[in-house]
Amino acid sequence: MKKLALLFAGLSLFVATGCSSSNDDVMEAPLVGVWQPTKEVVTTVKTGADPVSDAITYTDCQKQSRWKFNSDGSGKRSDVGDSATPGQCSPQPDKNFTYTYDKSGKSVQMKFQGIVEPVNAKVATLNATTLNLAVREETQDPTVYKTRTYTFTRIPQ
Repeated sequence: MKKLALLFAGLSLFVATGCSSSNDDVMEAPLVGVWQPTKEVVTTVKTGADPVSDAITYTDCQKQSRWKFNSDGSGKRSDVGDSATPGQCSPQPDKNFTYTYDKSGKSVQMKFQGIVEPVNAKVATLNATTLNLAVREETQDPTVYKTRTYTFTRIPQ
């Protein structure tokens, strides 16, 4: 009976610890794909002041915009805005870019064609359906820090 109790205790301990799936590595979806922007939040922090955030909800036209991240490090941003005619959308010229993504640091650097300075961003959320990308904007005033956080939904391909 003692052996049976010890065997049961050992099996219980094995099941409780040995077979647990305490996987510390959280699976992260790839950045590669086509993303639809749905909203953005602009946060401005002035030295010595409280941060101010403004939420921008996108119109139906703006939601037709797409950001595409290719596996070769190239990408394209296709923006669509509202036109002067109500109910009509106005496609903007595409913006091609190259990017590097540091998965461990969750940082993205994008270099847009025709623009000298790269755009630096942090990945706040990245899963199978959602991307939150916080883009740091350069300001003329060194006492002001500004970020624009875009929320995207993945477009299935």
